[in-house]
Amino acid sequence: MAFLGFLGKEKKESLDKGLEKTKESVFHKLSRAVAGKSKVDEEVLDNLEEVLVSSDVGVDTTLNIIKRIEARVARDKYLNTSELNIILKEEIVALLGKNQIETESDFSGKLNYNPYVIMVIGVNGAGKTTTIAKLAHQFKSAGKSVLIGAADTFRAAAIDQLQIWADRAGVPLIKQQMGSDPASVAYDTLRSAISSNSEVVIIDTAGRLHNKINLMTELSKIKRVMEKVIPDAPHEVLLVLDGSTGQNAFEQAKQFTAATNVTAMAITKLDGTAKGGVVIGISDQFKIPVKYIGIGEKLEDLLVFNRFDFVDSLFSDK
Repeated sequence: MAFLGFLGKEKKESLDKGLEKTKESVFHKLSRAVAGKSKVDEEVLDNLEEVLVSSDVGVDTTLNIIKRIEARVARDKYLNTSELNIILKEEIVALLGKNQIETESDFSGKLNYNPYVIMVIGVNGAGKTTTIAKLAHQFKSAGKSVLIGAADTFRAAAIDQLQIWADRAGVPLIKQQMGSDPASVAYDTLRSAISSNSEVVIIDTAGRLHNKINLMTELSKIKRVMEKVIPDAPHEVLLVLDGSTGQNAFEQAKQFTAATNVTAMAITKLDGTAKGGVVIGISDQFKIPVKYIGIGEKLEDLLVFNRFDFVDSLFSDK
């Protein structure tokens, strides 16, 4: 399979660097899995299963991948272990393609709504605030006018932190006092966006994992109030997950997808640990597109997810 470098050379290099720890870990394990073997047999597949599970791909997704490779082995009869890496890449790309909508390779594409409203959800510490700032910065750099709404009014530091990051991104922030009604902040933000002709609106929400009923009630109220201003809002509900937590990210995804209609995901902090495999498992298990991945702390370190480039960076033997 030819990998076409959808992200462009500079961003692909950033992705390679960001996934370096995961790649090194995966390749070390893969080389042990095929040691002394010339063909892909049952023992190699058992070893491969262990490699994928220990790389945070998740058990169910790992079994899906192994089934796909078993089918290839049965069809092609004799597969050399030297081909395993190529087959692995092809089958994971195909698996991701079942759930993944192909997105633009930058932030300058035409938006279907004006303003385009993104509601951002996720637990505190997942990288929600920095992801909002990175989104704002990159939309702005692509020529879009952006407005942020600080509707996480529960935590004292949340509004102040968001203000700092909004200032860094050079994007205005609509806010109220701590303890204000989050829906009221969202309402004010959308009214302001209309009057200022903003093209993109990003609404932050509270990041505490309180019980599902409370979470659902709060997010539903914010949605209802936004719909009074812009009938279709929000146009995107973006769940931010901390990729460095591995299997804990699955649990967070379960909680939030049960509470609201998540339409896209951003998986952050993939540069810090060897848990990049979690992106594959989360995309497969939740049938929700991974739209962005975070590979560093700079405002530029949020990439539009592309399954071809991601899998190439993760499993390439270059």
